[in-house]
Amino acid sequence: MDLVSSSASSLEEVCGSDFKRLSSCEECLEGPQRPPVSYWGDAWRRFKGNPVAVVSLAALVFFLVMVVIGPSIGGFDLYATDSSALNAEPDAIHWFGTDALGRDLFARVWAGARVSLVVALACTAVQMVVGSLCGAAMAYFGGIVDESLMRVIEIVSSVPDLLVMLLVMMVAGNNMGALLLAMCVTSWMDTSRQVRGVIKQLRESEYVAAAECLGVGPWKIIARHLLPNTISIILLDLFMSIPGYIFSEASLSFLGMGLKAPAISLGTLVSDGQAVIEIFPHELFFPALVLCLIVLAFNLFGDCLRDALDPKMRK
Repeated sequence: MDLVSSSASSLEEVCGSDFKRLSSCEECLEGPQRPPVSYWGDAWRRFKGNPVAVVSLAALVFFLVMVVIGPSIGGFDLYATDSSALNAEPDAIHWFGTDALGRDLFARVWAGARVSLVVALACTAVQMVVGSLCGAAMAYFGGIVDESLMRVIEIVSSVPDLLVMLLVMMVAGNNMGALLLAMCVTSWMDTSRQVRGVIKQLRESEYVAAAECLGVGPWKIIARHLLPNTISIILLDLFMSIPGYIFSEASLSFLGMGLKAPAISLGTLVSDGQAVIEIFPHELFFPALVLCLIVLAFNLFGDCLRDALDPKMRK
């Protein structure tokens, strides 16, 4: 008994001197704690921590500002000719030089970039809306809706996109409306496939079943519960599609099947510069340079956005 009592007293002395009794569980959590971060907050943290992402975002902002104010910086009219400055080299007055009619290339390049971006953004908007709704409808309703739309997608996808665009342009003509129609005919299909795959997984979720039990309509469930969970995929598809549309517009205009004079776009400027590349290379160099830099900025931005939205990259 003496041995037991002495051991107990020794234990009390050690506990009293070396340890501190905590009164509640909250005190156990004292110390630096990581604040709760939402999915979008964590994605923004990773995005702004990537130097390439910041540079690409700054480049996109610069290009967006330039397509708005660039054509008016020099004070030159886009269609005014100057017989005293035909095919002039770049100088302090004409920063990008002039074309064969003496028109200022700096103003025309940024005006052409504006048209190319407008075409790309319009086609991307149609792609996002139509693709998201079709993909959601296929995944939610299933059955004949899913089978019929998937067969349509498979048939249209079997034909090369460029061939479809050329056929539409031959029938509809060379104008802005025909160009948008030609580029939007097949654009929505990849988006619909991606959205369909995600919503098929979400279709059996408990919150969807609860909404159905409460009598919520199918399109309201799609709009309020399913499509918001695909926003990250839609954003990635959006920024990865814009460069393709810019190049498609430039390719069609270069081949003579897109916009034609007097319309201005990067494709028409590249086509005009290609005809005189051996004599006046600056007329091809500057439109092609702006085209490549815009596409590169969008590609880098899309890659960095994909890394930021990927939960596997979370630290």
